[in-house]
Amino acid sequence: MAKARSLVGVDVHANKVVAAVLDAETGELQCFGISGDVGEAAGLCAGLPRPVRAAYEAGPTGYGLARELQRRGVQCVVAAPSKIPRAPGDRVKTDRRDAELLVRLLLACKLHAVRVPDAGEEALRDLVRAREAVRVDLMRCRHRVSKLLLRHGIRFDDGRACNERHRAWLAQVQLGLPAAQTTLIDACGAVDALVHRRDQLERQIVAMLPASPWVSQVARLRCLRGMGNPRLSYEQPARAPGRRPILDSGTPRRTTVLRPPGSAHISLTARRAQQPPDRHQPSRPHQHQRERQRATTGCSA
Repeated sequence: MAKARSLVGVDVHANKVVAAVLDAETGELQCFGISGDVGEAAGLCAGLPRPVRAAYEAGPTGYGLARELQRRGVQCVVAAPSKIPRAPGDRVKTDRRDAELLVRLLLACKLHAVRVPDAGEEALRDLVRAREAVRVDLMRCRHRVSKLLLRHGIRFDDGRACNERHRAWLAQVQLGLPAAQTTLIDACGAVDALVHRRDQLERQIVAMLPASPWVSQVARLRCLRGMGNPRLSYEQPARAPGRRPILDSGTPRRTTVLRPPGSAHISLTARRAQQPPDRHQPSRPHQHQRERQRATTGCSA
């Protein structure tokens, strides 16, 4: 890779972009403020003396600027915000200072780049995230229904509270007070709407799977043991990166819960992708005892 003549640190916002331009030959540093239009920012970088390298932090504005810069022949680094080194006493944060920090770190090669997906991959990622957001909303709505009934002393003791039998039981519940009954009807309607949205999104995801370039990689990952099996201990070789055993003192008591310190969405998706549904696992009391001892030792440490 040729040494860059112009280095650009870009602080990107929705309505404003601040670019710090460093000339590697003269050492001159200039700052420019432009609108948040991707084309204008890419045009500024493309008009500098070549070769040009640019960098900006990954954020809510997405990867459109990076793809446009690459299309115009400008090398672009999308930096991970959590990996950007900052001085402990540096408490002044402005757009210009952020842009200058980026260009200095780019010159020193201290930025950790993230992979820039293409437009199709980013759209599929947004679809998966939309399904995950609906799942979280559905869980919260179901909790509202169960806690509303619990405040009125009503419990469902006939199996799991997420099936058609439970929904038919909810339709027959009468709370007596008009306000409470209206609240229950509204909460149940929200649950039904979210279930419908979740099913629609899942059908779209399944329909797009054959065209995904990651089908073969996911199929290989499903062959690995241990990523979604809570009975396997932390010391076994099939453990997932960044996972650790903890002790859960709730009811019922659990000692084999694995809580990842990193991205919860990535960990949850990986475990679900490799775990077959409704897999029966026979009881192994000796292994359970060893797992409890390991989990207790890990928590006390």
